[in-house]
Amino acid sequence: MFNIVSAQKPADQALRQDGLCLLHPDELTSALKLPTPDWTQRWNALSESWNRLPSDAHLKDGGHYRKRRHSCFIQELSNGTLTQTAHRAHWQPTDYNALHGGFERLFDAVEPAVAQAPAWRELISHLGQLFAQVQPVERWFIEAHQFRIDTAGGVGRPTPEGAHRDGVNFVVVLLVARLGVKGGETRVFDAHGPQGVRFVMETPLTALLLDDNRVIHETTPIFPADAATSQGFRDTLVLTYRAGGFQAP
Repeated sequence: MFNIVSAQKPADQALRQDGLCLLHPDELTSALKLPTPDWTQRWNALSESWNRLPSDAHLKDGGHYRKRRHSCFIQELSNGTLTQTAHRAHWQPTDYNALHGGFERLFDAVEPAVAQAPAWRELISHLGQLFAQVQPVERWFIEAHQFRIDTAGGVGRPTPEGAHRDGVNFVVVLLVARLGVKGGETRVFDAHGPQGVRFVMETPLTALLLDDNRVIHETTPIFPADAATSQGFRDTLVLTYRAGGFQAP
């Protein structure tokens, strides 16, 4: 278990056997059959939208290090449609998020120009098709979270809730940008045993795919890489795919 050298096996096979798959940028576009270099260029044009994320007003640790947007989609596998839902709150049970679970958190929606952009929709849809090869379903209920974790206060915490599962079927963590920070080690552990792996995602468009039923994950805090400045940040897109409906109270 936990052989994350993704080039050794197809992504769907890695998920079936190991419960996780780490894809480097060229492997991501290849595994998802995304049109290149056109898709990468169109995606890179969207990455500047992370500069406009509003602050997360729901952090219970009193921090101000996280900015965020959130929107939801439904993917019908039979006809390939991807539909954005009416804006809704994000909710998790305390069993999965002891810090922020148990109450509805309403965030600003993903900007319409981003949520309807072909590159955004292609990424979400192609990932859903890949996950349907691992676990056949009729539809996916998808939540998309744009995150910026910064070090303006000296430390930023990508996962303040600690090592966790999300209560879904599959999770994607896509690195969008990383600038002027150190730390941020990603850790993935077997949910039912002692095995685990640790690595740092450094190159934009590196993607970690997780079977949420089989593994738990976290990312360690980030700090300014240069003591003279505190303006570093780490941008990610986190996508969750769930069969049977969105999590709700």
